[in-house]
Amino acid sequence: MLYDEIKALYERSRLEHYRELFGRIREKDGSLSATEAFAADVIYLLRDATVSRFADVLGISQPNATYKINNLAAKGYVTRTASEEDRRECRVSVVDKFFSYYDTDYPFIEQAVKKLEKKYTPEELALCERILRDLTDSLE
Repeated sequence: MLYDEIKALYERSRLEHYRELFGRIREKDGSLSATEAFAADVIYLLRDATVSRFADVLGISQPNATYKINNLAAKGYVTRTASEEDRRECRVSVVDKFFSYYDTDYPFIEQAVKKLEKKYTPEELALCERILRDLTDSLE
């Protein structure tokens, strides 16, 4: 039953994420395609990852990853920075234009948490927080 509840939460969260993501995709010059939006989202979620890490996470070749990053950089959504330790290595991160295109706040989660705070005691919420943290850690 726990598995079913966690799966339901995950699927509901994905559905909401896709709804918001596709709501932002517009067919105009400089906008992102669905594939580019997903790639930019992965770059955001990886937080200053190397090009190699980005490629590994998506399971694509390094040249394909570089191509995707170059397209996003040309449209002004990401920036590449040479690593201080190894100049051959490049880090990629999103820039302000990404945040104007893509909302990183999750109002549906915020509303759900407020409902939980009214329903459960601080101790119950602390236990839930600990369990969710452990669950998140176990997924890595």
